[in-house]
Amino acid sequence: MGKLTDRLGRGLRDLRISLTDQCNFRCAYCMPKEIFGPDYQYLSSKEILSNTEIVSITKCFVELGVQKLRLTGGEPLLRKDLIPLLHSLTNETEIREISITTNGVLLPRYAEALKENGVSRINVSLDSLDERRFSKISGERGKPQAVLAGIESAITAGIPTKANMVVQRGVNECDIIPMAEKFRMLKLPLRFIEYMDVGNSNQWNLSQVFSTKEILDTIKSKYSIQPIEPNYRGEVAKRYRYLDTGLEIGIISSISKPFCGDCNRARISADGKIFTCLFASKGVDLKRILRASGDEGKLTEAIANVWKRRTDRYSEERAETTKTESKIEMSYIGG
Repeated sequence: MGKLTDRLGRGLRDLRISLTDQCNFRCAYCMPKEIFGPDYQYLSSKEILSNTEIVSITKCFVELGVQKLRLTGGEPLLRKDLIPLLHSLTNETEIREISITTNGVLLPRYAEALKENGVSRINVSLDSLDERRFSKISGERGKPQAVLAGIESAITAGIPTKANMVVQRGVNECDIIPMAEKFRMLKLPLRFIEYMDVGNSNQWNLSQVFSTKEILDTIKSKYSIQPIEPNYRGEVAKRYRYLDTGLEIGIISSISKPFCGDCNRARISADGKIFTCLFASKGVDLKRILRASGDEGKLTEAIANVWKRRTDRYSEERAETTKTESKIEMSYIGG
């Protein structure tokens, strides 16, 4: 099949698959505990994609040009059959890179197995080093020391690792410099992420966004940095390097500097729906197609048709309209 593009000329390069809609944290911007409480109804085991189905879907995306796969959640390390899934993805597909986004607390248990079964990169979410603020952000579910221990285990296992920090005004912008200092010491890349309006549960408001400019100004108040050219078209983070060490940092600025024009990512929810935008309100059910026929050829055709019809550019349209629609939750679609 020739190069696949959508109606705005955007190719398909990256795939993100959510392995579960459950998480052991209750971060206020993703799964606030007031909504995701003990009575919340998560997807049943029958609704969630099986390992065999995930492998089949991945094969179809590889045929369409995808090179990179990121496994997300919820918290992907909560999936009990994760290691067999990784083994199958590594040995049965031609995907070039498999990465995982995690809150990190289960990494000491799994890091070695992740390395042995093909994981080439780990992104760890960490929004504060201050125990009190971390507890508030995570819904009183964890401590930063546990996340740092997870990062150390990934480093020991030999997996390239970076941290992601969601910056929210009035919550943790004071942690930008302490986080920068910590990861300079660890010699690991750090990504700052503008607080985004994914889903509806977090009651997002534009006034809570600490912008890319403000993040950069904060960093420049202590360190000298310079921009780095992107590695490829569609790279999400704008990257910079410290002049004294050469270590990288990056900023994901979906709010203040939308990058819809180069977006090359497809997302699969834990129950098998394809979404072509992080801020989407509905998806196409690939699981139904796969379970009805078992035909990977039909599935590949269905995926291609979804991508060819794609016109979404939510982050650009956000600045052009006051219209609001109900959006799927971050914990359901993955980051």
